[in-house]
Amino acid sequence: MAMTNDRPIGIFDSGIGGLTVAAAIQRLLPNESLVYFGDTAHLPYGDKSKELIAEYAVNITQFLLTEKNCKAIVIACNTASAAAYEALRDTYKGSVPVINVIDPMIEEVIADDLIRKVGIIATKTTVGSGVYQEKFARRKPELQFTALATPLLASMIEEGFYNNTISEAVLNEYLSNATLEGIDGLVLACTHYPLIKKEIDAFFGGRVKIFDSAEVVARKLKGILEKEHLLCSNTEHENQFFVSDYTSAFEAATKIFFKKELHLKLCRL
Repeated sequence: MAMTNDRPIGIFDSGIGGLTVAAAIQRLLPNESLVYFGDTAHLPYGDKSKELIAEYAVNITQFLLTEKNCKAIVIACNTASAAAYEALRDTYKGSVPVINVIDPMIEEVIADDLIRKVGIIATKTTVGSGVYQEKFARRKPELQFTALATPLLASMIEEGFYNNTISEAVLNEYLSNATLEGIDGLVLACTHYPLIKKEIDAFFGGRVKIFDSAEVVARKLKGILEKEHLLCSNTEHENQFFVSDYTSAFEAATKIFFKKELHLKLCRL
């Protein structure tokens, strides 16, 4: 597969939450063009089998590579990262880099020797999968970790309830949980959560280091593109945003995550 620097970066998620990752990539790499695919016809991925999620991920990746000629793939979804990353990595090894949202976060946390105990907040599915816990235990056995499911946060954010008294009350209830007592680092293990990062930081009074998946993944991608000599220097670019099922509510919510009006194109694979 011939690689050229001006090809777009492919990003996909089960819905539109992964747009926080796309936005972080755009901020860090403003010369790059993006092709985003939200698999809204099949969300949520959390109640699907690993095999079915992997099938969805393979189909989307094939679309991004063959139809949109992407030079890199970012899996902007924790569930899809856990279910499909290894299959995609092995399939496209040597031809196109594939980045997930889990491993860069693990690497970022374990590289910081000031972090003795890290908390993980995520959806019930991500916490229940144990993927972060297993990787922390294997990669840095001396690191203490604890995980808390925070199921209300994603839907709260999608409805626009953040940075207000409602989100403050919900966050106070979750973050006061004894499970998170004594942490000096907190992993935001859901692509929705960067939107409430400032509120979370305020709750802890700046005493806890917040690991933002969107920023971490964007930095990881930049490093890979630099290493592979794939950074684009062309300032003219066009982003494209696809969904597998269109509703006006999806399009309206995109502004919450990408911070600007987007036009979603329907694409059923």
